[in-house]
Parts: sequence; C-alpha cells; structure tokens
Amino acid sequence: MSIPAPGSRVLVPLMAKEVCGVVLRTHTEPVDPAFAAKIRPFIRVLDEAPVVPREQLALWQWMSAYYMCTLGEVMSAALPGGLDKRLTDPPKRRRTAIPPYTGPVEPAHSLTPAQQKSVDEIEGFWSSGKDIVLLHGVTSSGKTDIYIHLIRSQLEQGKNVLYLVPEIALTTQLTSRLQHVFGDRLIVYHSRLTDAEREQRYRELSRVRPESAAGHPYVVIGARSAVFMPVPEIGIVIVDEEHEPSYKQEEPAPRYHARSAAIMLAKEHGAKVLLGTATPSLESYYLAQKGVYGLVEITERFGGAELPEIRLVDLRRQYERKEMYGHFSDPLIAQIRRVLAEGKQVILFQNRRGYAPQIQCTSCGQPPRCVQCDVPMTLHLRDKEMRCHYCGYHSPIPDLCPHCGGEYKTIGFGTERIEDEIQTFFPDARVLRMDLDTTRNRSAYQDIINAFANHECDILVGTQMVTKGLHFDDVRLVAVLNADPLFNQPDFRAYERAYQMLEQVAGRAGRKGTRGEVWIQTFDTANLVLQMVQHHDYASLYNHQIAERKMFNYPPFYRLIRLQLRHAKQQQVHLAAAELQTYLTRIFGPRVSGVIIPSVERVQAYYIRELTLRIEQGANMAEAKRRVREAIAYVSSVSSGKNVKIIADVDPL
Repeated sequence: MSIPAPGSRVLVPLMAKEVCGVVLRTHTEPVDPAFAAKIRPFIRVLDEAPVVPREQLALWQWMSAYYMCTLGEVMSAALPGGLDKRLTDPPKRRRTAIPPYTGPVEPAHSLTPAQQKSVDEIEGFWSSGKDIVLLHGVTSSGKTDIYIHLIRSQLEQGKNVLYLVPEIALTTQLTSRLQHVFGDRLIVYHSRLTDAEREQRYRELSRVRPESAAGHPYVVIGARSAVFMPVPEIGIVIVDEEHEPSYKQEEPAPRYHARSAAIMLAKEHGAKVLLGTATPSLESYYLAQKGVYGLVEITERFGGAELPEIRLVDLRRQYERKEMYGHFSDPLIAQIRRVLAEGKQVILFQNRRGYAPQIQCTSCGQPPRCVQCDVPMTLHLRDKEMRCHYCGYHSPIPDLCPHCGGEYKTIGFGTERIEDEIQTFFPDARVLRMDLDTTRNRSAYQDIINAFANHECDILVGTQMVTKGLHFDDVRLVAVLNADPLFNQPDFRAYERAYQMLEQVAGRAGRKGTRGEVWIQTFDTANLVLQMVQHHDYASLYNHQIAERKMFNYPPFYRLIRLQLRHAKQQQVHLAAAELQTYLTRIFGPRVSGVIIPSVERVQAYYIRELTLRIEQGANMAEAKRRVREAIAYVSSVSSGKNVKIIADVDPL
C-alpha cells in the first residue's frame, strides 16, 4: 500500500466504524512499542493527490493551538459539504454545474490622485518588509478601486488573491463589480452555496497545482469560511471591513477570527495583507499606531462627494411636544417626504428584527418566554407567531396571559414594525426590508440589493445588514430610528461598535452627487459617541477608548480567554464554575474574573456560567493556555464538573 502524502484523505478504522481522516505528516521516527501496539493501519487512500495543501495544514495546526480546539473540529469547519465524511466523489447527479461568467470584461477605473497615492504607500510598506497594511479610508473613498488595482497587479505576476468580506450581502454586490473586471478569474465561495457547489469549488481549487496556477491566476472572494479554501500561490490577502464582528466564528468550534486566520495564512504563503475599513478596530489601529502595521489613510470621498451631514433628533423633546407618529418624529417624516418627492431613496436603520422585541401583560407584567431559554420571545406579526432568537423555538401569539388572564401590549419595535409604519405614512412608496427574516431564501440578498440599486424600491428598512459596505448612488437620506440601544450595552466594546455601526450606516448616504443627510433619533443628544459620529471623528473615539482599555486591562493591552460552562441543571453548573474559578485563581491570581451569570442565563435548555481570564501582552500565552486546559481537565474529572461542558473562547468579541 502506497504511503499517502500529507493533506490526503484516508479511510481509517475508529472503534466499529470507518471514518475519513486527513494525513497531517508522515515520518520514520521510532515509536514507543506500547503505543505502536495500539496503532491500526489505514484502510485505503481516498485521493489521488492531496486535497489540503501544506499552507492549509499549517493553518489548521495554528488554529487548533491558538483557539484551544481539536484538529478534528478545524477539519470539520475547513472541509465543505461533507468532504470530511464522504468516502468517494459525490454521484454525478449531485454535482451542480457552476456556470462560468460570460459577460463583458472592462478595464478598471483610473485611480484618482488620492487613490494612486494610497496604492504607492501600500506598495511602499510591502516593499520595505511591512507585510500587513491597514487602509483607513472614509466611507465612499474608493477603497474597492484600490483593491482592484492591487489585485490586477498580483494577477499579472501570476499570483492568486484571497478577498474576504464580512457578509454574504456584501459578496453579492461586489461579485458583479469584480466580474466586470476579472471575468471568469473570479471564484465566489460562501455558506449560502449548496453543499454540492461548495464541494465542487473546493475540489476544483485543490486540483490546481502551483505551477499551473501561474498561467491562469484567479481571485477567490467570500465570507469568513473562504479562508479555508485551498488557494495556491497567494500573493495578497484582502480583509475588507476588517473591523466587523461577523469575522469571528461563535458556534461551533473553532471559534476563530477570520482576520487573524488570514494573517497567519498569508504568512505561510509569504504573502502580503491589506486590512481595509472606514472604522478600524481599536486593536488594528493600535498596532498601526505602534508601527507593527503600515498605516495608509484617505480622508476624502471619491469624486469630490462630501461626507454626509449628521443631524440629531431629540426624542425626549419630540415626545413632550407630542410630535411623534409611531416611532417617527415629525421632522423626520417631513424630511422623508421631501427626499421621496425629489425621486431619491431612503434607508431606515433599526438594529432589531421582528415586529416587537416582546409583548407584556398589562396586568402582571409577564412576557411570553421561551421554554428552552431564559429570554422573552420576539413578536413576528406577519408570521403570526412568537419566536426565540436564541434557539429558534416558536409558538402562536397568545390571546391572553396564561398567568393571570390579562391582555398583552407590545414593548419596543423592530424592522417589521418600522416597515408597517412607514408604509402607512407613505402608501405610494415602494418599501423593502432586509434582515435575517427576509433573507432566508438563497437569492434574497441579491434580489433585495438589485431591486434597491435599480430604483425598484424607494425605502429600504434594515438591520446591520444595510451598514456594511453597500453602494447605492441615489440614497439621499439615512435615518436611525433609535441609536440609544447601540451604546447602552454592558460590553467594553459598546462605544466602539456603536460608532462603527453609525458611521458605516451614515456612509450609505450621498455617495454620489448631492450631499447626503443622516438623521439620528435619540434620547441622549449629548452622548459622546453621537458627538464623535456627528463630526466623523474617529481619532477622538480611538483616543478616548484606548485610554479606558489601558486603565481597565482590556485589549489591546491584555488578551482575553472566556470560559463558558453549560449544564442542564443550574446547581451543577454553579458548582463547576466555582471549582474552576478556585483552580484558576490559584494559578493566575487577580487575572481571573468572578463567576458571571450572563444576561440570558439559559439557552437551549442549558444553564450558563462564564469566567474571563485576562493575560497581559508579552506573557507566555501558550503556557497560559496549557494551564487553562489543565484546569478544564481537572474540573471535568471531579464530581462537581461531571458532564458539564466547558468551552474556551480565545479573543472573544
């Protein structure tokens, strides 16, 4: 039997089953006889050539060690469509033909002097040995044109490019633009593809040998999972909107951050990295300020367009004057009417889906709660049901309170309610909504974005999906219905995220032609974040937040490891968390937080407790993680930790 090369899949016996594994390495080193007696031979090699290249295997091993998960968990995330389980090529009937792009290919736009200066600075940093560059350009400054220019340069050198974006919605709009420049050299990969399509793309790339790739280099664009694609000979990795939290995988393991993974992958390829955004993460901007990353900044919009004017609407005063109609202030309605009369478009932002966050009994105050999670259920009026946004449980809308027989009233509002209200105020306007509920269909993202871009819709209502890099020529007005929940969060990143979200959604306005306007409704017009957004003042936000982070031992000065414990019994998880805290405190002292009961204590029938470990920069993180694993193993072995699931989340967001 031939020896399989590293990266090849093999069929191996595991207890009474036959499972698929990937060869990590082969060796001829002596093996301890006692261990050798337990080794079983593999059954057969499944691939003629390795499906996982050397650089990906190195990424897998780094990810397993850094994010404290198993190599098997990384493999399951990396290999698409059951490629980690399927033992042969999928049947032909399951293959889905991916039609090649046959449309026109056009030359890229010429760069403006500001864009060309940025390209020169980026390439200058790369030439000087600074492999990672942060491109901080205001919204609509033409960062995509810069990416296209750099991609074209790499393709001309026979190098491939990996281009990461945070959302599938953004992939949809970018794909069309990039295909017009790069034609069939563009490969799209994301989770909305079918399993067969994802597997086919992976297999096609894994068969490309580096020597042949140089003859027809290509661009792979996708959301965070595209970092696992077997792209040979990468020249640059672009991470667009690098600040976005959606680059972080939450469930299941590996709980990786695609930005960090992309940087490690580029290192394995000897490639360069470009991080682009209008609102950098504090961690990236800090590293740029320290000189670890190169920093290139663009302070003007493309084509001489002005940054939008930000207006704050005082909701307190509007309610006192009785000038509120539903959740819209009187001046905001008047402004929407003016914009629509001019034939321009409006985006309405409310970062909560559903009709209302909850309904509440007017007699006893109790809301309907999820039977599996410790959280009120969200009202979805169109679907005539209550829905849990944590586990997906749903039930009919109750007529009366089961506790006291009282009637219900709605509390708060979501995108569904905003859609209903705006349609009532403007019955002739064409309204679309973009949130998780309206984009479950595979083509829904593209349908909604295309309809709005083609002016088949006047008003787009949406959650944070509408904030991320989308480009629409005719959006004159963006309105934020209530900004206060964005910064009133029990999270040390709340101000940073609120600024990023508001600045990004504001950036959708006035991208071409007349200056846009952004109206932000709030009960707190003096809020520090709103003052900074009003002046597009990222530097002040950074200086304020970095001082607080340093004072209270948060990133980028400390690294965090969050340990989450889950069990079906509340007392059991409580005892295990106390045991884990005691063990860790003996090792790490005050670096260990107290046991925290999260705001949602029970999810999917499991009670939750959390601890956070803060490790200062410069400390030996590998040793710290080894001691954490030791603590987890100990707690799992004692009676208080029996059957308690303990999850480590490194660099949590």
